[in-house]
Amino acid sequence: MTQRAEHTTVMDRLAIDDLVTGYAIAVDDGDWAAYRALFVPEGRVDYRSAGGIAGGVTDIADWLADMMRHFPVRQHLIVNRRIGIALRDGGAPGDTATVQADYLNPMHLGDPLQAPPGETAGKAAAPNYTCAGRYLFTARRAADDWRLTEVVVHEKWRRLFPEQA
Repeated sequence: MTQRAEHTTVMDRLAIDDLVTGYAIAVDDGDWAAYRALFVPEGRVDYRSAGGIAGGVTDIADWLADMMRHFPVRQHLIVNRRIGIALRDGGAPGDTATVQADYLNPMHLGDPLQAPPGETAGKAAAPNYTCAGRYLFTARRAADDWRLTEVVVHEKWRRLFPEQA
């Protein structure tokens, strides 16, 4: 592999890593325009293993906007990212990639302004619902940068704290 190909590979890996980080930030901030912009127009998302739906990115963003109202406090932690970039003949980086990454997602189910027993209303609410699993992201090089083509969630576990049960 030449130095130019190695440089391109490193830059692609950084751009793809930033794409995954952008995904987490968009969901946590409820920025559904930014969420949509991370995908190619025909992008697909599958949240069925976590009790959600599967479909095109526009439908999913609308669904998320409605569902995430129930979780006003949320934070995606996406770690252990394994990025694989397809190679062209000759070893140069190609235009498609996959990312396998684990996630931990603590959230607060309910109104964060409603005080839990023994706490003051308006205080930042601690998470009372947590889920975790693995994402499989697929991406492709677009004209201006990398974009997601598909996101599939494989939820492994979840916990709803007893006081909310």
